[in-house]
Amino acid sequence: MSSSSDHLPQRIALVHEWFSLRSVGGAEQVVQEVDSFLCSLGCEPQMAALIDAESRRPGSWLHGRSVLTSPIQHLPWGRSHVQQYLPLLPFAIEQIDLGAAELVISSSHLVAKGVLTAPDQLHISYVHTPVRYAWDQMHAYLQRSALARSGLGPLIRWQLHALRQWDQLSAQRVDHLIANSRFTARRIRKYWGREANVIHPPVEVERFRWNADRDDVYLCLCRLVPYKRVDLVVEAFNRLGLPLLVVGDGPERARLEALAGPTVTLLGRQSQQQVEELMARCRAFVYAGLEDFGIAPVEAMASGAPVIGLGRGGLLDTVRCASAGLREPTGVLFPEQNVESLVQAVEWFEQERIWRSLDAEAIRGWAERFRPEAFAARFESALRTAWSAHQRGCAVAASDPAEMLGLRL
Repeated sequence: MSSSSDHLPQRIALVHEWFSLRSVGGAEQVVQEVDSFLCSLGCEPQMAALIDAESRRPGSWLHGRSVLTSPIQHLPWGRSHVQQYLPLLPFAIEQIDLGAAELVISSSHLVAKGVLTAPDQLHISYVHTPVRYAWDQMHAYLQRSALARSGLGPLIRWQLHALRQWDQLSAQRVDHLIANSRFTARRIRKYWGREANVIHPPVEVERFRWNADRDDVYLCLCRLVPYKRVDLVVEAFNRLGLPLLVVGDGPERARLEALAGPTVTLLGRQSQQQVEELMARCRAFVYAGLEDFGIAPVEAMASGAPVIGLGRGGLLDTVRCASAGLREPTGVLFPEQNVESLVQAVEWFEQERIWRSLDAEAIRGWAERFRPEAFAARFESALRTAWSAHQRGCAVAASDPAEMLGLRL
């Protein structure tokens, strides 16, 4: 181990669920940011994941890096469809040998936190969420699952039961837990019985322009999957008759296109430059999903756009509600995840012309609190504090046998 508690060790492992071009989102941004600042300190970590489809892809941030993988890497379609092996994933993550590392950092939304470590290894896990579809969203997941409706429901329910048991058990093996929001910290407390510090994930606010002229169109941007509840946004704007642009792609797209009225336009997937332009010019960004954190709303605020979002989950950490009397509000939060609640929020926003009282520069200033540099500083501080305490606990000077109660005369 390092001889000084002021320095992080050289042998660090950084674990994530999977490295795949098919899965690029907020969790991957966190991993990349942690890797970047560790490398800047001269501590390039050993990467590890269930599968790796990135280290040999030119242009990937992982190109040329060594990545430890699980047996899933070598199974048919493992690298392209890792989630089809869900029942095997807890077993698979435990097969990755991290014995050479002094410090293990996991980025976990499914099983990454379950890697095996020794008592002398420090394991810190950054938790994006306890497994949603194994806990509070299980029933909604089963209602949408074609496999569950095809007669395999009892088997899937049993598998999720086993996953819940492993999820709770494996959480006890982690030395320190960090949550991406207060909402995630509450879920960790409820399902795992553990306390977690909160460090919000990094958002690339510098990408966005906040001082452009605004159009009268509203914007919704996310993956078109059921739990994002874009259907509520589409139905609300059908009823309101206001212009809405929906950006994104996913399994819900065909259903949403059939649902969309004349004022709602689905644009599909857009380039990064197009997204930045749309956010810079929209009247407001609309979001109806229950998020653990929610990076897209913060990106909208970085563009100076107010957010109209569900007042639950991670948005309670990021959006300052205009109806709550807060200083320098950044948007409006509606209380219930249904069409009526969203319609009432947008009607109030329109009738009171709330956007005119929301200062774009102040909204951008609030979003600056979530920039990558702020995340790196907070994460590094937590890392150094935990590592120093771990070293003291493992130090030779702290291991005097005479201090053991059973050996005292």
